Amino acid sequence: MIAVTDQPIDIAACIDAVQAERAGAVDVFIGTVRNHNQSKDVVRLEFETFDSMAVKKMKELAEEASRRWPVEKVAMVHRKGVLSIGDVAVVIAVSTPHRNDAFEACRWLIDTLKQVVPIWKKEIYENGEEWLEAHP
Repeated sequence: MIAVTDQPIDIAACIDAVQAERAGAVDVFIGTVRNHNQSKDVVRLEFETFDSMAVKKMKELAEEASRRWPVEKVAMVHRKGVLSIGDVAVVIAVSTPHRNDAFEACRWLIDTLKQVVPIWKKEIYENGEEWLEAHP
C-alpha cells in the first residue's frame, strides 16, 4: 500500500497491509499536524504533490528499504490538500522479522521521504504563510 490521497488516512489499514507471517515486528510512524512550528502558531497545513512522481519515488524508497533491511512489507500513505491541526498527514508502516530493523527502516523511510519525494508543505499562520523546506 503506497499512495497519496486527499482523504483521511486509515491507520489500521496501513498496519493490516504490512502483516506477514515472517514478521515479528511492525513499526509505525504517524505524522500529525501540530499547532506550532518554532515560534509561530500554525493554523493549518496545505500539501501539494505531483502524485504520479510522488508514488513512484515512494515505491523506490520501499524497494531501497527492502535492500537495506530484511523488510517483509511496507505501507506509505501521505495526505494532500488542506489539513487541520491534529489531522494525520503521513503514515509509514514497516514489518520485519525483528524490531531493530523495523525501527531503522521506518525512520529511514520517513526521513528520506521528506527529502526526496515531491510533496510540498505550506504552513498557514494567523498572520501569514510560508512554504517549508524538507528536513528530516
